[in-house]
Amino acid sequence: MATVIPGLEKLVAAPPADLQKARLGLLCNSASVDHRLVHAARLVQACFGTRLVQLFSPQHGLFAERQDNMIESDHRRDPWLHLPVHSLYSETRRPTAAMMTPIDVLLVDLQDVGTRVYTFIYTLSYCMEAAKRFGKKVVVLDRPNPIGGQLVEGNCLVSEWASFVGRYPIPMRHGMTIGELALMFNDAFGIGCDLEVIPLEGWQRRMLFEQTGLPWVAPSPNLPTPASALVYPGQVIWEGTNVSEGRGTTQPFEIFGAPYLSPEKIMAHLKDTSLPGVVLRPMEFLPTANKWQGEVCRGFQLHVTDPARFHPFRTGLALLQAILYHHADAFRWKQPPYEYEYERLPMDLILGDQTIRTRLAGMTPVMALEATWQAPLAQFRALRERYLLY
Repeated sequence: MATVIPGLEKLVAAPPADLQKARLGLLCNSASVDHRLVHAARLVQACFGTRLVQLFSPQHGLFAERQDNMIESDHRRDPWLHLPVHSLYSETRRPTAAMMTPIDVLLVDLQDVGTRVYTFIYTLSYCMEAAKRFGKKVVVLDRPNPIGGQLVEGNCLVSEWASFVGRYPIPMRHGMTIGELALMFNDAFGIGCDLEVIPLEGWQRRMLFEQTGLPWVAPSPNLPTPASALVYPGQVIWEGTNVSEGRGTTQPFEIFGAPYLSPEKIMAHLKDTSLPGVVLRPMEFLPTANKWQGEVCRGFQLHVTDPARFHPFRTGLALLQAILYHHADAFRWKQPPYEYEYERLPMDLILGDQTIRTRLAGMTPVMALEATWQAPLAQFRALRERYLLY
């Protein structure tokens, strides 16, 4: 098994000279650890002492303890270092002048999961914009993309459907690290802040997280394992429906279903759709929280048998279309609000383009839908080449 060295460990092993006298902030959560599971805040304080003056936390809180969307975390103090912690998923998602004034440099150490809708990358973008506005520097401590850095999949977001679950025209599975995304956001999308990325050592784009030698700590409460992250680019779409995405179970996103769902009909509907690299195992489950709490749901667990051939977004769309076809009487689109959007349908924000939802409902074949976004996807592939570090 390879040993990948994250940017965090490279920072503390060889601290950049320009940080030695800077006042530091650190954007982090419970997954911000080294290979020994020592937290970034402790490592940075041990390296820079009192130069570390405050922490920032993304959605789900400093300890990734908060569930679901629009469940805010409070500003607080870190229980070990006794530093102030500014929540960037609170009454504000953007760092304020008061938050940025005490620091010169914001270190960012977040574990992204390789999917357009994951809000950590947009919290990073807001921090970069604040750094530009207030004359600060951002240093991103890079981490692996846990679902690999080779494959990209899905439509690129259309600008009128931008939101906190998609700010920029990138596909659902973007195949980039958080450091590479920072470089793209800063240059191609015009943020223009003082940015440095401390890269990984030993990471190769073909690697899944299990091949890095690093420990997995859940970056949010419903991605408990690398397996849940691998299916997330497709399974996240259930958040825009009344189908349970497995919250309230021990296998969120790996399983999904609803009391009204017929696995037999769904399987028959999918027999002519190419869904390689995955086995859909019919099952039942009983959520203890969230959608359908206390009711038996019928559905599937996704078992990925060949990650190199698995298309999570295609699989999710095909399953959604099958449910729309067979269960139109019971199926419902989730209504707003969703991630601080109060008018637009959550599904349109998740998919990044309203026409995908309407064409799915109109029974346009998923493979035909895929054909419509290949040109923008090719443009994205060409754009991202300018920012790849590995």
